[in-house]
Parts: sequence; C-alpha cells; structure tokens
Amino acid sequence: MDKHIEVSMLWEIYGKLLTQKQYEVLNDYYNEDLSLSEIAENYNISRQGVRDIIKKGENKLFEYEEKLSIMKKSQENEKTIQLILSQLSQIKEESSDKKVEKILSEVQKELSCIA
Repeated sequence: MDKHIEVSMLWEIYGKLLTQKQYEVLNDYYNEDLSLSEIAENYNISRQGVRDIIKKGENKLFEYEEKLSIMKKSQENEKTIQLILSQLSQIKEESSDKKVEKILSEVQKELSCIA
C-alpha cells in the first residue's frame, strides 16, 4: 500500500491520539496536500520543524497500529465480507427456492451496509 494512503488511513483511525499539533500538521500534509513550506508558514515554524512533527506523528501512528491492529483487522473484515457476499450471490443464482433467494437478498443487503 502507498505510504501516503496508509498514513492517511491511520490518521483517520488513530489521529485523535496524537498531539493537537501533530494531528493538524499530518492532516495538512496528508489530507490537504499542503507542502512543508505552506505548513511552516501557517504555523510560523521552520520546514525542518514541520518535517520533525510529521515524522514523530507518523511513528506514533505506526506504533498504534502495530499494537492495536485496527486497520489490519478492518481490512481483513472487509475482505471476508466481500467473499461472503460473493458466495451468497453464487448460492442465490443457483437456487430455485424463492424463500431462500429472499433470505439471501436480505442477508446480502445487511452485509453490504457493513462493507
């Protein structure tokens, strides 16, 4: 996975656990696509200061994910749900029982809401 996307996803999950400044700077850099210079100007700090905040924030996000694995579990659950939906579709296509088809449709609808 691209690091930019990964950090952005981790920020969504764990961002509130960062300091306020790390939270804001990482958001500006990864989600608002601001440059180091733009962020430095906004916060009246040096580009190196921005880089340090970003590195420390990234390290914290990866540390949280290593310990809690929320993103990994979420991705695994998403894959499992997609597999189940695919299998339900196959069963539904091969079934000739209208009651079974109706139940499968309802289960698919519920799983689609979760996915």
